[in-house]
Amino acid sequence: EVLIRRAAASGAEVIEECRVREVEFPGANAGAHVHAEHAGGRTESWRARYVIDASGRDTFLGNRLNAKHRNRKHNSSAMYAHFTGAHRYPDCKRAGDISIYWFEHGWLWFIPLLDGATSVGAVVWPYYMKDRARALREFFLDTIALCAPLAARLENAQLISEVEATGNYSYCCDRSYGDAFLLVGDAYTFIDPMFSSGVMLAMNNAVAAAETIDVCLRDPARKAAALQRFDRLMRHGPEAYSWFIYRVTNPTLRDLFMNPRNILRMKEALLSLLAGDIFGNTPIWASLRAFKALYYLLSLANLRRSLGAARRRSVNIQPTDRTAAG
Repeated sequence: EVLIRRAAASGAEVIEECRVREVEFPGANAGAHVHAEHAGGRTESWRARYVIDASGRDTFLGNRLNAKHRNRKHNSSAMYAHFTGAHRYPDCKRAGDISIYWFEHGWLWFIPLLDGATSVGAVVWPYYMKDRARALREFFLDTIALCAPLAARLENAQLISEVEATGNYSYCCDRSYGDAFLLVGDAYTFIDPMFSSGVMLAMNNAVAAAETIDVCLRDPARKAAALQRFDRLMRHGPEAYSWFIYRVTNPTLRDLFMNPRNILRMKEALLSLLAGDIFGNTPIWASLRAFKALYYLLSLANLRRSLGAARRRSVNIQPTDRTAAG
């Protein structure tokens, strides 16, 4: 809502209560034909030189071009809802801090919101969601009860929204652009909400897409180079975060996160990564490589534990017939 109102205020023509039904690409350098349907049933079509797919997890073009594929390295389901009356840190500087809790079947989040509500969610392995045999609301509350520290913060809280669930959501499209289109944000890829990086990446993608299209239209001779640069930028963010996401339930990484030290400025680099400072000139990459090297050394030092964790994860990410239902 904030983004679309800002776009309108900046001069973009915003058409609401209208759904795109089809996008056709006639041929090379011929742009696109966009066909849409308004709320009242009236249809309308436009010819566009470029289409930017910002449809999020609907992945409009990814689905129609058969470009969307399940991420075989990750697989999770999620349940989430809003509460009021949740216990926040009394220190005003920490009252808005996001809290993450590990538990046997995945991890949980606690995100204080500005309006006084708190977003609480559980990201779990598919088998856990499949095995539930009760209503989603009851199952969600029972899941929270498995984590005593989180349950204590919600002891006097009230659920103020419907519990929602989603499953098998980790995916990537095999291309970020075509002759007359670009994919941005979740329309291109989504891995996991662990680091709350989605909006930041989408905004960065949008700026990159606008700059890329500007080059393509103004200087067609530079089109190929501009699109390749755009593709590199699109891959950079997910690649930077995915290494950590794939290992976030690993005991070695958990130990490092829970006992941070700033050796070789590793802690500073991680904080920069988590803050979204991955597209600028902040010198974080050498420190992140050192952190990964330390992770691998500690994994070798605890080889039996590491192998056990790897085996469990390989089993846990296997797809199931049902991972989420209302």
